Amino acid sequence: MEQIEQNFLVTEKLGKLMKKYAIPCIISLLVGALYNIVDQIFIANATYLGSYGNAANTVVFPMTVIALGIAVMIGDGSCAFVSISLGANKKDEAHRSVGNAILLCVISSIVLTAIYLIFMEPILTVFGGRVNDETFAYSKEYFFWISLGIPFYIFGQAMNPIIRSDGSPKFAMFAILTGAITNIILDPIFIFPMKMGMAGAAIATVIGQIFTALLSLLYICRMKSVKLSKDSFKFYGGVIKKFLSLGITSFLAQISLVISMAAVQNMCTKYGEMDNIFGQPEYAQIPLAVLGIVMKFFQIAISIAIGLAAGCIPIVGYNIGARRKDRARQLFTYLLIIESIIGLIALLIVEFLPHQLIGIFGAENESAYYTDFAVKSFRIYLCMMPLAMVNKGAFIYLQALGKAVLSTIITMTREIIFGVFLPIIFPIFWGLDGILYSFPAADILTFIIAVVIIRRTYKELNANQ
Repeated sequence: MEQIEQNFLVTEKLGKLMKKYAIPCIISLLVGALYNIVDQIFIANATYLGSYGNAANTVVFPMTVIALGIAVMIGDGSCAFVSISLGANKKDEAHRSVGNAILLCVISSIVLTAIYLIFMEPILTVFGGRVNDETFAYSKEYFFWISLGIPFYIFGQAMNPIIRSDGSPKFAMFAILTGAITNIILDPIFIFPMKMGMAGAAIATVIGQIFTALLSLLYICRMKSVKLSKDSFKFYGGVIKKFLSLGITSFLAQISLVISMAAVQNMCTKYGEMDNIFGQPEYAQIPLAVLGIVMKFFQIAISIAIGLAAGCIPIVGYNIGARRKDRARQLFTYLLIIESIIGLIALLIVEFLPHQLIGIFGAENESAYYTDFAVKSFRIYLCMMPLAMVNKGAFIYLQALGKAVLSTIITMTREIIFGVFLPIIFPIFWGLDGILYSFPAADILTFIIAVVIIRRTYKELNANQ
């Protein structure tokens, strides 16, 4: 029965399948991105928090990315493995993959929460939290409550791609959307009339994550294509190894991004102290706060790139399992074209509307230095958005094809080699501006490598069926 229900993945028009799977996935990821962005918007517009709270949000953000990395490794890997298993009519492996994914979510989230709470101050220090006393105090307050929500966050994010692989992308979107709306409603209540500060912003986020986790749990208990049983929740080392190998690229993408953030935020603190303006204590947090805002906008754009590619994972996996390389090749072409167009639109926005963008994040309550640095950051830091979108879409698509090694090469090259060393080297010559130039330079260099890998992928998909 499950096999028949999934056959439309090899018969339906690819454009229609992309709309069915990618659009809900994009919305889910955009809504997920809103968790941090909404917090930062309300924090920035609260005069008693301002850029200090904004900088604190930037400091804590990488820790949520680490949790997301664990979630997507488990969720994306299981999603791809379930799709391939169903395409090959291996139902036992499919349900065991989901059961073991749930077990890994529970164990990993508890361990990560414990690490965050025990080593809070050293972790915040690594990501630039000690830029000044106010920022560090706000960072600790925010991070404590965010850490308590990690189990719910990991579970909700990991189950989302699995729900999509079950043929229910709309429910996956609904689960994430419910949590985000809850956060949007509670944030202004906790921050403004109740004056709960950073704790209020974090608590609103955690409550939203709890709603998403509960809805995901309800769905997982009633999946359509995969029926869970007691047997599903026994540890199967072979199954875990297979689906984690498919999801490891997603994990490395997020973790390498965290390493890059650590480099950028530390260089931001170091060279900010040497700057004539930002070396003054009352302005020291501005570069960190601004770069956090710019990265959040980039997160919005890149969520579209990831959503487009991740939405294709069930389609690609099933067609590869069904030996339809021709459809996988055609879908790859569609994806690269759309990624380029979306990247161009994002580029036009950051180049022509930077004042409007920074205005959303409380610019009127800050000094002119805040706005000036933000405008420059938007225009320089994000000037290669089209290339960034193509790079991201390509490596996720390769992951869906089972090309984990190639996908990892792009990811690690961009975030570790270029994303860490360029922000360290460029400021030596250009100060704070060097940090801004490092980002587009990394995208250009990564794209050169991506072109070679994309061409190889096309040749393989052109091979005989």
